[in-house]
This record gives sequence, C-alpha cells and structure tokens, in this order.
Amino acid sequence: MTNRYEEDYRLSIRDPERFWGTQAEAIDWHRPCDRVLDDSRKPFTRWFPGGELNTCHNALDRHVARGRGRQAALIYDSPVTGTVRAYTYEALRDETARFAGVLAALGVRRGDRVVIYMPMIPEAVIAMLGCARLGAVHSVVFGGFAPPELAVRIDDAAPKVVVSASCGIEVNRLIPYKPLLEAALARASAKPERCLIVQRPMHRAELTPGRDLDWEEAMARAAPHECVPVRATDPLYILYTSGTTGLPKGVVRDNGGHAVALHYTMGAIYGMQPGEVYWAASDVGWVVGHSYIVYGPLLKGCTSILYEGKPVGTPDAGAFWRVIAQHGVRCLFTAPTAFRAIKREDPRGEMLRRYDLSGFRALFLAGERLDPDTLRWAQRLLGVPVIDHWWQTETGWAIAGNCLGLHAFPVKEGSATKPAPGWDLQVLGPDGQPLPPGQIGALVARLPLPPGTLTTLWNNDAGFLKSYMEEFPGCYKTADAGFIDEEGYVYVMSRTDDIINVAGHRLSTGAMEEVLADHPDVAECAVLGVEDPLKGQVPIGFLVLKAGVDRPPEQIVREVIQMVRDRIGAVASFKTATVVKRLPKTRSGKILRGTIQKIADNRPWKMPATIDDPAILEEIREALQSLGYAKPQGA
Repeated sequence: MTNRYEEDYRLSIRDPERFWGTQAEAIDWHRPCDRVLDDSRKPFTRWFPGGELNTCHNALDRHVARGRGRQAALIYDSPVTGTVRAYTYEALRDETARFAGVLAALGVRRGDRVVIYMPMIPEAVIAMLGCARLGAVHSVVFGGFAPPELAVRIDDAAPKVVVSASCGIEVNRLIPYKPLLEAALARASAKPERCLIVQRPMHRAELTPGRDLDWEEAMARAAPHECVPVRATDPLYILYTSGTTGLPKGVVRDNGGHAVALHYTMGAIYGMQPGEVYWAASDVGWVVGHSYIVYGPLLKGCTSILYEGKPVGTPDAGAFWRVIAQHGVRCLFTAPTAFRAIKREDPRGEMLRRYDLSGFRALFLAGERLDPDTLRWAQRLLGVPVIDHWWQTETGWAIAGNCLGLHAFPVKEGSATKPAPGWDLQVLGPDGQPLPPGQIGALVARLPLPPGTLTTLWNNDAGFLKSYMEEFPGCYKTADAGFIDEEGYVYVMSRTDDIINVAGHRLSTGAMEEVLADHPDVAECAVLGVEDPLKGQVPIGFLVLKAGVDRPPEQIVREVIQMVRDRIGAVASFKTATVVKRLPKTRSGKILRGTIQKIADNRPWKMPATIDDPAILEEIREALQSLGYAKPQGA
C-alpha cells in the first residue's frame, strides 16, 4: 500500500513538470508560465519560464485579499530588549508597501540590488519583503559581519542602497553596526548611493549627511508602492556562502520556483496549515531565515516568530520553552547545537516544567549532524517527533527529511530519513559509479534540481559549474558524504573533506562523533583528522562536558577512546581526545572543524568571518599544543 509521500516522490521524479505544475496552482500568477520546466541549457534549469508573479504579493497581499488581514503574520519576540510585538498580515503589508515606496523614491528599480545588514528586528523582514515588492534583488549579510567580509559582498552585489541599523544586541553586549558599515564602505570599490539606518533606542548612530537617511523619517514621508510583477526566472535574492577559495559565493534564488517550492514544503515537510504558528530559531542572515522565518511561513499563511535572543542566557535555558508556550508554536526548526546548549545547562529538563507545551507538535533540526544522544534527549523531554533533516544554503530547502505532512516514517538514529519529493538522490564512488546500499560515498542529486534551489552564482556561471556540476556530470555535488540503506533512509556522515584516510581506510569523522556524543558526560564534541607521518591521517576528539560533571577529564577521555574502539574498531586509530571548555563555532552554530584542522596541521588559515568568539581558537590551539600538534614555527 502506498502512502502520500511515496505518491508525491514517485511523481516528482518520474514527471517533474506535472508534479510541480500542480504545486504552482497554489500560487497567484500575474501571467501563467509558457511551460513548467526549461532544461534546454543543462545544467542551468529554469522553472516556470514565461510566468510572471510577485513574491511579496503571494506572501502578504494575497492573504489580506482572502480574509487573513487581521491574523498575525509576524511576532517579534526580543528577550534582549524585553519586547514582544505582533504584526498582522494587513499591518505587515502596509509597512512593506511603504518601505517599497522609500526604495522607489531613492531610484531603486526592478533588478537593482539592495544589501541588508541588520540584526533580528522587524525592519529586516520589512526590508526583504519591500525589495521583493519592487522586484529589486536583496542580499542579506549577517548583522555584525566584519568589515572586510561585508566589503567583499558589497563589491560583488554592487547595491544601489544599503539598509542597516544603529546596533545589534548579543546577550550582554551591544554591537554598534555603523562603524563596521563605514569601514566596509571605505574598503569597497562599489559605492551605494544611499544608506538607510534604523536608529534603535539603546544606541543612535551618527548619520553621514547627503548619503544616510533615518529609516523612521523616510518611512513617514513615503507613499505606498504596489507590487511589481517580475519574471518567474528573475532573481529574488543573492545569499553569500563561504567559498573554498576564500571568496564568498553568491547563491542566486529565483522568484517563481522559490515561491512554489517553499509553499509546498511548509505543508509537506513541516505539516503546517494556514493560521498556525511556526518558529525557525535562526537568523535572517542565514538561508534558514530566508526560507523559514520570512518567505515559507508567509507564503503558506502561517504566523512566523522572529526571535532576537539565544537558546540559553536570555535569560536561561528555558527560553525556547517560554516562546513555544507563550505564542502557541506548533513546529520549531533550529540547529542541534541549540539543543545541545540547552541540554548542557539543564540536562534533566527541569525548566520545561514551568511551561505548557501541549500544543507543540514537532521539532525539526538541521544545519549539522544530529547526534543520537541529543535526539533521544529531545524525544524524552518533549514527547513529540524529533526530525533530523538535511539541506544547504544552495538548496534552499530540505534534500532529505521525514515529511510529516505526507507520511511520518519511523525515526532511525543518525538518518535524515528519506529524500524529499523532487530530489533524485544517489551515492557515488570516486569513479562516479553508484555504490550499493550501506556504502559511504559522495551524495549527489541527479538533475534537474527541483524548484527553489540555486539557479547559478551571482555573476559567476563558471564558478557554479566548477563548484557543483563538473565532478559528477549530470548531478549536483552536495559535497557531503554518506550512504543510503536498503530501506531508502539517507545518512549524511560528513562533508566529503571530512572523510579521513587512516592507513588506507576511508573513515567518517561523523560516525566517531556519534560515539563520543553517546557518553553520558559529553554535551558536545568534534572529531577531525590531522596529519600523521605513518598513517596519513589520524582522528582527534574534542569534548565539552555537561554542566555539573566533576569526574576527572582523563577518565572520560579513556572511556570515549574505548567506546570508539568497541563500536568502530581498532581500524579507526582513535587514540587521542581532550576536554575543552567550548568549541569554536559560526554564529549559526556550526563547529569550525576545518579551521581547527588547519591549526593542528600548521597550515595557513585566517579568522573566519562567521566565528562567534575568536578567543576560543586560542584555547583550541593551546589544547592542540598540549597533545603535540599546532607546534610553533621552528619547534
């Protein structure tokens, strides 16, 4: 007997034009497409060519016209400022229309670029939707990015306008943005004509006469602007992701395919219905914020939470439970690192007892590997499905997941369940040939990619081909390694460069991390391969212990080494681990394994622009030196 997932999946692979053409009927079109799929310039796929629409209309105006004007569209919850404010669909539409008028008065037209460099405040969402309303292309840069990184993005996008704020707030500190923006503009060759600045009450920035405008003053005198129809294949936004060359790659997302795909996934993957409250605990500077704070929930007619805070420390490890209970959240999507932080501070989940989560239905985790211990902890604590799903900045939505809106499969620890409809996922060996079930190889997706994925890199078609399409012809290279079992479950083990070669044996550091994370005293961990003159590479483990653990670190290290030997075998050569206070991460929660590896191997490296706290790397360097790695020059 088939289920809805199998029906959708089979049709999406066998007849993608029919499948996605049906999904497109849920979107308002100014002009219908000439055809659903144009694959004549492979691998440059174009979805819904000839069609015209406006993404902002579909996210806001459409719902107002259909009677949802008084429903909450966005709830801004900021524990760092003590603010909770709701915007109805009608109010958010009006604010967005007025901001589109601001941009239009500054000469921004369809196709022009606007860089948005902002904290997690409603004006960031309004700016994104205002650009979409005009047909302008927005490029959101994570608030607080260092000036050199911001300058590179400004040069690549060449924006007519930059939108920013006077400051951001990080738990116990205030970060003035204007000095960072000024330093970036001084470095950049491309000079925007105007800068719009949101003046936050806790810190006011000095404006540059003739260039800078106060957001509030500009909004007060602006005339609302109607939605501008654009081609389905026109770009909606550019989102930069770090490149292997050190230069960022500008992922381009179109309007038509993006709207169709995100509307479909809100129901099919997350099981959400219009009117329900959805929360993606991420940042608008990341792809999750684009897809599932701003566009996905609003396209579906849901209420979206915009949270300016942390999982712990604003004010405590019960922060997430408070938000879920207070706003009636049905589904939460966040990174595993957030739950590891909560687990570390409150391992028995005592703070959860303060709140009523009876309406909460599902927890989705993505962005990094979900270790089985955190999965089991969250399941026991919440009593709802805990779903690991896998996707990337480039894909824009899940490649694989347990599609709760179609059919809930049994959870397998370590697996992202099955490929989402539209994704013809394969596992290939170094020779490009398919590997049998259970064998680790390169995870690739056969073309065409489904709607909503990257169409190219901004001004860099050659880079698009080289990065994603050349190594495995006819396929999109995810650069992730893993396997698919005999039941079709997908296991993402690590990035392909995290497969280490130990004396000729290809081993996954992700599999070793799973073992380490199973130790009852370990809150977080990382495993990476370092150079070894005898075996080529050997693994090293880093352990962060749970709060309150007072056992000798040496004993815990001995225990995890034995656990790896018992579960993976002596072939892993896992003989070295150390306890550290914390792990270096990006602001989105990803552990900077590559940077640690370069430090260990004494290779050149630069401070990552996305690092949460640079001081942690010095602690890691000291830990590596105590193990005999990261030796000073000449030692």
